[in-house]
Amino acid sequence: MKRKFKPAWWLPGAHLQTLWPALLRRKKDLPVRNERLELADGDFLDSSWVGEGNTPLVLILHGLNGSINSHYVNGLLHSILQRGWRGVLMHFRGCSEPNRLAKSYHSGETGDLNTLIAEILHREPNVQLYVVGYSLGGNVLLKALGTGAINQCVKAAVAVSVPFELAKTANHISKGISRIYQWHLVGGLISKYKQKFKTNKSPANSNVNKLGTFWKFDNDVTAPLHGFKDAADYYHKSSSRQYLTKIEITTLVIHAKDDPFTPVNSVPGINDISDQVFLELYDAGGHVGFVTGKYPWRAKYWLEHKILDFFDSVSLETDINK
Repeated sequence: MKRKFKPAWWLPGAHLQTLWPALLRRKKDLPVRNERLELADGDFLDSSWVGEGNTPLVLILHGLNGSINSHYVNGLLHSILQRGWRGVLMHFRGCSEPNRLAKSYHSGETGDLNTLIAEILHREPNVQLYVVGYSLGGNVLLKALGTGAINQCVKAAVAVSVPFELAKTANHISKGISRIYQWHLVGGLISKYKQKFKTNKSPANSNVNKLGTFWKFDNDVTAPLHGFKDAADYYHKSSSRQYLTKIEITTLVIHAKDDPFTPVNSVPGINDISDQVFLELYDAGGHVGFVTGKYPWRAKYWLEHKILDFFDSVSLETDINK
């Protein structure tokens, strides 16, 4: 937990920190094993695994439109292998390939996470399990922890660049330069939606091509498909900030004040978290960026090392207290 982030001098500002790893980080070849878990509702859940043996297992939850190809997933899985641990990425429904049901996933959907963890525990009752969530996945993780659904089986958790209050994030990302991210992310959602319903009738009542903001897309697609009244109802019920005081296992939250997705006034304070939650708030770092290093050709990706160091420290403390 001693690793403190110092941003690379050659990546000044939130946008360069955010975009550099997403666009220019070279990915590692990984020995991935893919699995498909058939679900009780007729759908499926895909996961990608690395590592072998009876070693600690790190479960990863990706962000919006993320997958095994996301730079932060690839980087963390590679670092996990270097430590001799195991890793597994849970693809949210529709993020590996189009899922079967009309519904897919959203920022507050914790049921599939519970299902995968239950399957892992069925296979390995004594597994040493850690969980990491990035962005949307971080929101899902914190909500799951705060509702107590997975507290008994997770040893420690880390959440990175979380949209703690979804309505504020939707407002923030629709202004200024941040609109570029909204255009990219909502565009990805629309593309996946159109691909999924290319041959089947779409449940959406409006032309999805005109849903260019999170508010519009979530109001006309996400909310009705997942049982919410509207976007406001979805944002209110799914935001993780309201659950942070109820988290009972050791959890590290990493966030940057200059995150171009999330306004600073949505970041929780000391009175908004339980004594098991450790918030590290940095002045810089962007959104799932946190790039350091002296030169571009020697760029270092601080997050994965920080995350695994944290899990190591929790494991060591547990062993000492036994």
